[in-house]
Amino acid sequence: MLLSFILILLITVGGLSLTYLFADDEPLLWRVCAGNIVGSALFGLICFLLACFFGFNQATVSLSFLISLSPLVLFNNKANRLKFLANWRKAKGKLEGANSKKIFRFAYYVFFFGLFWLFFERAMLETPNGIFTGGSQNLGDLPFHLGAIFSFTDGQNFPPENPSYAFAKFSYPFMADLVTASFVALGGRVREAMLVQNVFLAFSLLVILERFTFKLTGSWLAGKIAPVLLFFSGGLGFLWFFKDFWQQAQGFFDFVWNLPRDYTSGDKFRWGNSLITLFVTQRSLLLGMPLTIIVLQRLWEVFNRDKGQGTRDELNYKTDTRPSSLATRHCFFLGLLAGTLPLIHVHSLVVLFVVSAFLFFFRSGRWREWIAFGAGVSIVAVPELIWAMTGSATRLTEFVAWNFGWDLRGENFIWFWFKNLGIFIPILIFGIYLVFSLLRRKKENELRIETDKRRFKNDIFHFPFSIFHLYFYLPFLLCFVVANLVKLAPWEWDNIKVLIYWFVGSLPFAAFCLAWLWNKDRIFKIIAVGCLVVLTFSGALDVWRVVAKQINYKVFDKDAVAISQQIKQKTAPNALFLNAPTYNSAIVLSGRRSLMRYSGHLSSYGIDYQERETEVKKIYSGDPAAEILLTKYGIEYVLISPEEKSNLTVNEEFFRRYPVAAEAGQYRVYQVKK
Repeated sequence: MLLSFILILLITVGGLSLTYLFADDEPLLWRVCAGNIVGSALFGLICFLLACFFGFNQATVSLSFLISLSPLVLFNNKANRLKFLANWRKAKGKLEGANSKKIFRFAYYVFFFGLFWLFFERAMLETPNGIFTGGSQNLGDLPFHLGAIFSFTDGQNFPPENPSYAFAKFSYPFMADLVTASFVALGGRVREAMLVQNVFLAFSLLVILERFTFKLTGSWLAGKIAPVLLFFSGGLGFLWFFKDFWQQAQGFFDFVWNLPRDYTSGDKFRWGNSLITLFVTQRSLLLGMPLTIIVLQRLWEVFNRDKGQGTRDELNYKTDTRPSSLATRHCFFLGLLAGTLPLIHVHSLVVLFVVSAFLFFFRSGRWREWIAFGAGVSIVAVPELIWAMTGSATRLTEFVAWNFGWDLRGENFIWFWFKNLGIFIPILIFGIYLVFSLLRRKKENELRIETDKRRFKNDIFHFPFSIFHLYFYLPFLLCFVVANLVKLAPWEWDNIKVLIYWFVGSLPFAAFCLAWLWNKDRIFKIIAVGCLVVLTFSGALDVWRVVAKQINYKVFDKDAVAISQQIKQKTAPNALFLNAPTYNSAIVLSGRRSLMRYSGHLSSYGIDYQERETEVKKIYSGDPAAEILLTKYGIEYVLISPEEKSNLTVNEEFFRRYPVAAEAGQYRVYQVKK
């Protein structure tokens, strides 16, 4: 565990220094969290390039860490040192003394850090009986990520080949798993490496989203509310919770400690709580989202900058008066950062492209900054995209098709979204209305606005809004519309990867609405709290179900773990295995290649696997063409285990002609090629 902490710290330090290349006025906590994200992207890219040329080993990983620390030379620049020292003094000042505001902020961060630790600690559980997961939606995703990690650490999988579909490029964004594998390569345990990485990525997302919301709304309270809405997102599932409670005989607390199901996902709900269905299962998004929000925040500041030279905008909101050449350089460095997204999270890059296109349309006068940003993105992203698309088995035609209503499943469109998001959309609409209302009031009576400002204490609430806030929201709204009209992935549910950015782009308005209500009189405070409870109750139930250790799904039994260790010892790292196309084959833990694994994963990546699946069935059944097919693919080992016997017709007599290379319990590996 200590090793993983040290490595995360090294990554963060290097990334923190890079934040001074594109962000001037940010607090130290934001820089630390952004440094974790930027450093992870930089380290992952360096490690990927070095491993492609020199292999993935301790030497290349160590060299990658050293190179990722090289940005520390930026502190040789006096201006950067002074900025850092100013950040440090300001951060120390916030820790000195004690008042209700400081105590609240400290408790807020401690609560979420503890929550993330307890939550992600359940992602992977190693026991004497095998490997389990405590995440209700993580049963298939955990072995997929473990397969990627072990393919790097034990399979010499560089340049990366798809470990689930042999002979094809590994086009899935694997950067988060590569960073984990790097920790393991230097001696860390995979569970601890994943845990530490997930916790710090989630906490970084918290702080980055908080700052993003504050920048857009001017309200520190709205900034605190937005992450709560994201991490406890949910709909009306709590109504089904009360229904389940009344239909059984347990007491309330006994029932809460033994919840029967999730209340944000399943047959009745499709949105799913973000922690349950996205951040623990799709580790690439956990790295891609905070990186994208960093870029979005900086683009917003460029977009919102006044057209005049060194002036303030019409709302007296402080604008960036940096020289145009400096702003252009900042945008270029920001583009380089965004360019890493193809190997981190492709859908984030698509969303960023849509947002950038909209902002350019409304602020074409800032063409130097936009060109610099686009050039930076292209320098890094284009080679990554070319590499990923060359030799990939993914069919791009599977990613676009008409599909109304996302994942409606025959339900009424309005009821579907109301059931899945609860009152979020009404709150969002009211928040947008508030912005329009404030703009209208400003035009009608500037003095009244100034008077209203003074009603709020401690500079808690500001009105920094302009019409550009609404323009900025348009591309996020477009994401919602398009994702409800077009299927953007082979599996329609994967549109959530775009829809979640509509949700994130909407959070500042929704959070602003709740903060505005809170800063009214007592009745409105009660309404604000009630709305927050309704918005987060269902999500909190699902998160609680994980944290309270109510879920224990077996992913790999003890014999699967044992046979995987034997495979590592007795077979070559790049050996090709035949196994049942299931998500939890023991081959996953060995890091070896599979001719084919879980068809559900393959179909969701647009891979046409049907012919190969048919041939796998023929081989296991001992078909007359079995030996020809074994030779065709160059298969070296065949696994026969309970998974094969329960999912396929297995003619084990056919394989007894071959020597047994490894055996544990009901698991047996036959060597079919010498």
